[in-house]
Amino acid sequence: MSIPAVSRASTLALTMAATLLASPGFAHADPIPKAPGHRLVASYSGEPAEPAPLRGEQPPQHPHMAANGHSGMHADAWGSATYPWSGPLGRAPEVSSERMAALGGECANVTFDRAGRIVTVCGTFTGFLVKLLDPRTLATLAQYRLPQRPSTVEAITRLDFSRIFKDTSGGAYSYLDDEDRLVLADSRQHVIRLAHRQQADGSWEFRVVDDWDLTGHVPHDCVTWTNLYPSGECDPVTSVMPDWQGRIWWVTRQGRVGTVDPASGTIRSMRLPGEEIQNSFSVAADGVSIVSDHALYEFTAAADGTPSVVWRQEYDRGTGGKPGSVNQGSGTTPDIFGPGGKYVAITDNADDRMNVLVYRRGPGVPTGERVLCRVPVFGSGASTTDNSLISWENSLVVENNHGYENVGSLPFGRSVVGGVTRIDVRPDGSGCHTVWESSERAPSVVPKLSTANGLIYLYTKDPNPLGVAAWYLTAVDFRTGATRWKQLVGTGLLYDNNWAPVTIGPDGTAYVGVFNGLTSVHDGEQRR
Repeated sequence: MSIPAVSRASTLALTMAATLLASPGFAHADPIPKAPGHRLVASYSGEPAEPAPLRGEQPPQHPHMAANGHSGMHADAWGSATYPWSGPLGRAPEVSSERMAALGGECANVTFDRAGRIVTVCGTFTGFLVKLLDPRTLATLAQYRLPQRPSTVEAITRLDFSRIFKDTSGGAYSYLDDEDRLVLADSRQHVIRLAHRQQADGSWEFRVVDDWDLTGHVPHDCVTWTNLYPSGECDPVTSVMPDWQGRIWWVTRQGRVGTVDPASGTIRSMRLPGEEIQNSFSVAADGVSIVSDHALYEFTAAADGTPSVVWRQEYDRGTGGKPGSVNQGSGTTPDIFGPGGKYVAITDNADDRMNVLVYRRGPGVPTGERVLCRVPVFGSGASTTDNSLISWENSLVVENNHGYENVGSLPFGRSVVGGVTRIDVRPDGSGCHTVWESSERAPSVVPKLSTANGLIYLYTKDPNPLGVAAWYLTAVDFRTGATRWKQLVGTGLLYDNNWAPVTIGPDGTAYVGVFNGLTSVHDGEQRR
């Protein structure tokens, strides 16, 4: 998520074209164009998988969020990145795509309402769009335009496009609540709830049903087209999540942590001085797990809603950022996992090899016993991730993003060093061990696991001697780490997923947000 590895002039031309050509209307049957070379690479490899359900208990259902698997980027409140239903098994897969703008349009977060319709946030160079999509055709049923982020204005006026790629604010980290309303923080530092409804003529619309202004707690002298050189501070809101009591928690890039009481509108906040928060966070019934670029925290709320630190544990943040990370710190949203949510896991930013860190969550754990294990992963000098882990029972899966920064990082046939590793906490809680290592190269995707079929879903790109940038949905066996099958999704820059997740729909379709919009892969027999 930094300056693309292309010339500034080319990048400016791309950005201005996207700004001028982004379609204000709804797109129908507008597939994302493939770059030359898609006929020179395999469209499919491997063999279809037989479902092999995993034993274990699903993360608990959050009372104020949509059903697990429907609610957000990390699938549930614990951030497990798992789905209780099957994804595609690789049986004659069929691929579709829909571009959401002439250029740009990446759908960064995919959620599902009760009827299976997609509610997503798609980023264009003219601003973020909240969209309601048909899950089969990917046609837009309704859309709502969010305010343009300051980083976009800065990128264009100051020719510094790293500001866009390093900005995780503005609505990407949103969630669907228990009434199918999308909750997000926009670039005005407002938390809003958006409902969608069908009108008498059959068309759909979004409407804002709640709007909470955080500017009394968050500095908001931000760059706009009418305020190009602000003299004050601007602190973008990174993410929102509800706690079990119904408060909406929010965090900012500059380390502010706060809550909104939806019933009264009361807002409370505190600050972590000198620390940044660029990831989302996870929530259990007994607390909120937040990671900054210095430390992992467990929070609860005081009676008046003010966030209160239960414990804080510093980690190795290294001596600088790496190619494949947004800032100098952990790139993961914390994963709450294990029996009763007794553990929480992140990665650090150690210089030579990144570590997967597992902590005991309990409030009474002595400081010296808080860290259960520290497991180094991937190769020396080439180890980082900016995506959340997969967690299931006592297992964690981590991918290596070292070398990826943005859509210009891997032109033509280039790829990353790659690697995917599974780590398990021992049943007796005495430590952790590595179960398997895979050489698959997933440059930047948020990976997912179907517990109904035992497959991990990655979005991969292998080196290609002919210079073809071929992107695949790749299924890996959770138990063994073996690659089961790969399906070509598309070729070229427009199919680079640029940090977006794989999302498994309730009907078994796998969706992947890509630079130009949204793609889908489903088994050929699935919808007949």
